[in-house]
Amino acid sequence: MDTTNSEAATHVRTVDVVVVGAGIAGLYALQRFRRDGQSVQVYEAGGGVGGVWYWNRYPGARCDVESVDYSYSFDDQLQQEWDWSEKYATQPEILRYLNHVADRFDLRRDIALNTRVVDVTLDESTLRWLVRTDAGEEVSARFCVLALGPLSSANIPQIPGLTSFAGDIHHTSSWPHGGVDFAGRRVGVIGTGSSGIQAIPRIAETAAELHVFQRTPNYSIPAGNVPLDDATRAAHKAGYAERRRRSMESGGGSPHQPHPRSALDVSDDERHEAYEKRWLLGGVLFSKTFPDQLTDLEANRTAREFWEQEIRSVIDDPAVAEVLIPRDHPIGAKRICTDDNYFQTFNRSNVQIVDLRSTPIDRITPDGISVGGRTISLDSLVLATGFDAMTGSVERINIVGRGGETLKQAWSEGPRTYLGLGVAGFPNLFNLTGPGSPSVLANMVLHSELHVDWVADALTALDAVGAEAIEARPDAVDSWVRECSERAARTLMPEANSWYLGANIPGKPRVFMPFVGGFGVYRDIIEEVAADGYRGFDVIRDESVPNRP
Repeated sequence: MDTTNSEAATHVRTVDVVVVGAGIAGLYALQRFRRDGQSVQVYEAGGGVGGVWYWNRYPGARCDVESVDYSYSFDDQLQQEWDWSEKYATQPEILRYLNHVADRFDLRRDIALNTRVVDVTLDESTLRWLVRTDAGEEVSARFCVLALGPLSSANIPQIPGLTSFAGDIHHTSSWPHGGVDFAGRRVGVIGTGSSGIQAIPRIAETAAELHVFQRTPNYSIPAGNVPLDDATRAAHKAGYAERRRRSMESGGGSPHQPHPRSALDVSDDERHEAYEKRWLLGGVLFSKTFPDQLTDLEANRTAREFWEQEIRSVIDDPAVAEVLIPRDHPIGAKRICTDDNYFQTFNRSNVQIVDLRSTPIDRITPDGISVGGRTISLDSLVLATGFDAMTGSVERINIVGRGGETLKQAWSEGPRTYLGLGVAGFPNLFNLTGPGSPSVLANMVLHSELHVDWVADALTALDAVGAEAIEARPDAVDSWVRECSERAARTLMPEANSWYLGANIPGKPRVFMPFVGGFGVYRDIIEEVAADGYRGFDVIRDESVPNRP
């Protein structure tokens, strides 16, 4: 008799919950589940905690949500003791904060770093998940929580000759920890999304030459970043309770509310004043100055015209401005970027813009990039080409549910979830802050807390009734996918070829992935589902007899 498998099975460690990822969501998941008495194992592919803020160390990396809001709310003492130095924190400061959280709550002892999860397989007889890592470790977990982050799977462009380049190549999502010295070098940056817009001004400060290869111009708003003094920090801390309340009820997880009236129902002066205030506030919230900016094309036009006037005023060469100003999508239909003198950078004599729509890349050569029949010589190449967003990080793992169906197969025509939390055929598996939820349209820290708290409460509810598992019903998934699609169709968001739709990845199904109804609305929906006995889920007490509320 062959006992190899049975002997190996006895060495499989068991835990209540496996959490994949030790970024913002994963750290809070560990803290909350452990506080509830669950045994937890966290696996993290990186060499430290922090998720996207561990990996994205490119020059200029900075959050586009105010620091005071982009922070955990679950512990008031944590809120009171941490001092943010700037309105919009840089990557090093955010990473220090997340390391502080890991240490303060003694989280590291349950986190395995430098460990990538490769397989997550359902045992249908027990409804437990067998989780296997790249080191060969196997753990059996009752629940599996994916805290991978919607922006963690790098998009490497398929450009002919890329591997032939003789200089150094860096992707903004996996920047060398020691930094990169561009002093005196000829540098090319491919991509003008958020990471490119943040990195380009910093690279330009030291590079001998900087060539920016732009396929799609993007809207960006000055951050208006300022240091925070003691008085400002004290005021933030004294008003945290109200600030958090307003954030949780808002459209995007920040405490700022749009103008109460349509952009078309106010005078020119009042509209200009409203846009001016949001411009000075800085960042992505400009797209929410008026409530109809992303639903009415004429209202959107007023925002675009204000933006264009501001940008033209800081670019010296009108011809360069024409290349940098978007014409193919409404403002805000793609996430508005947040910058620090990005457009002014193109006034520098050492910076050139290469419009790939008029002169596409022919190929990359050992010496540089060939465009329009000429070669631009380069010493260094930066790929600011973003991510396979929302689904890429999940699909890198072989997740196998009922009947041997993989999650990648289940999502072959686009992601299908119920509430962005559960997937039919994958009981006791939860995906945090991904497709079917507000995700990247909201403050990811508060969003992570919302999702983790909902899952933690569900686990407690299962135990209270002696249930084994909870699983999204196929009809509930169908209904939610349809609702998300219909809500998106009532906005201007699908009019842009954005990564919200997967448009940046060749062959990826074109499905608008986030829930666009607003963060506060989404919170009300998922809380109502839970209060109604987890409506739309099978609560499984015995595998043969599901309980359907």
